[in-house]
Amino acid sequence: MDPLTHGLIGAATAQVIAPKKLRWPAAFTGFVAAIITDFDVLIRDPNNPLLNVELHRQFSHSFLFIPIGGLFAAILVWFFVRKKLSFQQTYLYAVAGYATHGLADTITSYGTHLLWPFVDERYAWNFISVFDPVFTFGIFVFMVLWFLKGEKKFLGFLFLWMFVYLGSGFVQQQRAASVAEKLAQQRGQTIERKVIKPTLGNQILWSIRYEADGKLFADAVRLPYFRSAKVYQGESIQLLNWREKYANFGGTTLFNDIERFAKLSEDYLIKHPTLPGIIGDGRYAMLPTSVEALWGIEIDTLRPELHVPFDHFRDTSPEVREKLMQMLRGR
Repeated sequence: MDPLTHGLIGAATAQVIAPKKLRWPAAFTGFVAAIITDFDVLIRDPNNPLLNVELHRQFSHSFLFIPIGGLFAAILVWFFVRKKLSFQQTYLYAVAGYATHGLADTITSYGTHLLWPFVDERYAWNFISVFDPVFTFGIFVFMVLWFLKGEKKFLGFLFLWMFVYLGSGFVQQQRAASVAEKLAQQRGQTIERKVIKPTLGNQILWSIRYEADGKLFADAVRLPYFRSAKVYQGESIQLLNWREKYANFGGTTLFNDIERFAKLSEDYLIKHPTLPGIIGDGRYAMLPTSVEALWGIEIDTLRPELHVPFDHFRDTSPEVREKLMQMLRGR
């Protein structure tokens, strides 16, 4: 989820437990605490590129780390709010704001280690996109009304808006999953597993990716509210049997890094169709109908003792943007 939305949710949560006269410093504390949860993006090792990918949304986003993260945030903002809040109050509002971040990320895609270190699993509910301006705008409007009017009913409306919008995302997701089942039936396939998620910035156009017969199928469906669906059938590609293909490299850094990336990608590994030597995460692409992975690792079998490079492959060309807009518009 984007930093602004994180901050607004954290600010709103802190104000729920703060008296009205302290709403400004409480909001500031909750806002900052919710944002700094992503400090894990700063943890990097140039010699081990996958480390940053592994640590993002890991320990810093877990329930167990909330008291520690809240303390770190309280210390950070204490200089700015010490004339308005005691340190105990600052810590309380910081913990409230910090606690929202992991859950907020979980409602998007990619996954969050909520139960780390007890459960080594990423949870991703895929109800909304990592950036959804409609969702953020609704939160912002009710936040402004709360500050202008000073009536806590607007905070209630804010959380009601979040609940309704996320509920609509769940309904849309179920509609998209039903379309995926029908597509597989038409193709004479049985879905072994699937990933259903909204495309960037909206809840109308959804990405459908499923595995059947050793292949990954990428389709899209436009789901206007209270109207029938429009399906865009896309590409398919063979899933990579990396354990067999790289069996001779077992025990090497190369093999271990492929295994790490497979875990991060939920084993949706594919060979990039246009970039030789690249193993991509088949769950993500610029277009929902494409199998050109958005990110991946570069394989060099001549140097198996080295860590593999990790890179993004964003194609924001006018052609790609136009294709996406055409699908969004139902054309």
